Amino acid sequence: MNFAEKFREDRRLVLLRILAEAPGYSANDSILYAMIAEFGHVVSRDVIRSDLAWLAEQELVRIDEIGTVYVVHITARGQDCASGRAVVPGVKKPGPPR
Repeated sequence: MNFAEKFREDRRLVLLRILAEAPGYSANDSILYAMIAEFGHVVSRDVIRSDLAWLAEQELVRIDEIGTVYVVHITARGQDCASGRAVVPGVKKPGPPR
């Protein structure tokens, strides 16, 4: 596995963890874009939207498109993945709690 793949898997895990901790377990893509940069993932909005579409295909999130905004909701499967109770290829498995 190369650096880009590891980076992508970590970014997807971070997105799920942000949603798992968000009020109502949801956030719009602008909030996710701003939050993920704080975790060291400085990427374009297009990359974030591509990751969100991939996560939706894996049934880890549900996306509601409202005009030009994506409102993203984590699913039960996504919560399991974010906490390490489920393993999904393409998403980094979280380490043990500290």
